[in-house]
Amino acid sequence: MRRNPHAIFATITASTLLLGGFATATAQAAPAKAESLYAPSALVLTVARGEDPMTATVERAVTLACAPTAQGTHPDPASACKELAAVQGKFAEIAAGPSNRTCTRQWDPVVVTAHGVWQGKPVQFSTTYGNACEMAGSMNDNAVFAF
Repeated sequence: MRRNPHAIFATITASTLLLGGFATATAQAAPAKAESLYAPSALVLTVARGEDPMTATVERAVTLACAPTAQGTHPDPASACKELAAVQGKFAEIAAGPSNRTCTRQWDPVVVTAHGVWQGKPVQFSTTYGNACEMAGSMNDNAVFAF
């Protein structure tokens, strides 16, 4: 009996594809990872030039994740997470402090924004200051937007 090498190759190729399909289907049917014990807290914080947060030019941006540990590109994530926890993620309380600086009245608007999730809840915050001095004075050296 004579064997056809093309038929053998076709059979092996078809078997490989069929078994590969089963392996892929099995991998996709695997259960999802266990849920974390911590509510997610992942934010993108920006400082931008302009009046409107939608059109302002971003000058600086960092990431900040607070659960289960403080991390991200923020220069001091532990302090920033601690400050946010103290105000229960209410950015307006951090950004609206009384100014401890004397600033000029120059109009050179600066916008700070926070977007993401804080303890499992969506966050979208922005506020505009007349200039960088007013922003720094209102923040009273808080760590959240100190980058």
